[in-house]
Amino acid sequence: MKKAKNAKSPTSTIRVVDDKRHDLSDWRFPMLSHLRALIRQADPEVVEEVKWRKPSNGMKGVPVWSHGGIICTGETYKAVVKLTFAHGASLPDPAGLFNSSLEGKTRRAIDFHDGDTVDEKAFTALIRAAVSLNTKASVVGRPSRFPKKPKASSA
Repeated sequence: MKKAKNAKSPTSTIRVVDDKRHDLSDWRFPMLSHLRALIRQADPEVVEEVKWRKPSNGMKGVPVWSHGGIICTGETYKAVVKLTFAHGASLPDPAGLFNSSLEGKTRRAIDFHDGDTVDEKAFTALIRAAVSLNTKASVVGRPSRFPKKPKASSA
C-alpha cells in the first residue's frame, strides 16, 4: 500500500480524534470515534491524515480519510459532527444519508446530531462507493485542467 505524500500515520489521526476527547465531554467524541471505526472497517486501506491546522481549530487540524483521493473530512461543531464527502454529489445515496451541503455541485455532507443513530450498512456502502469513485478516477486518469492543443500541421 502506497502512502499519500506527506501522509500522517494513523496514530496521528487517532491522536487528533483522541485529543478531541478533552475538548468534547459530550456525545460528539463517541460519535466521531464510531464514525472513524466504521470508515476503517469499510476500507482497511484508508489513509488517515490531519490537515488544515490553524489557530481557529486550536492547531489540532481536521481528520481526513483518503484512498485514491479524499473520501471525507470530519469536523465537530457545537450541535453536530459533520462528515463532508469530497465528491458526495457523484455518489449514490439511496438511504438518504446526505442531509447537509446539498446545494453544491461537488461536495455533500452528513450532519450527525445528539441522539442520532448511524445506519451502518448504508454508511459503509457510501464509504465504499467513495473509494470506488476515487480509485476509478485515478486508474483512468483525471483530465488535465489545460488540455494541450493539437499542433498545427505544416503543409
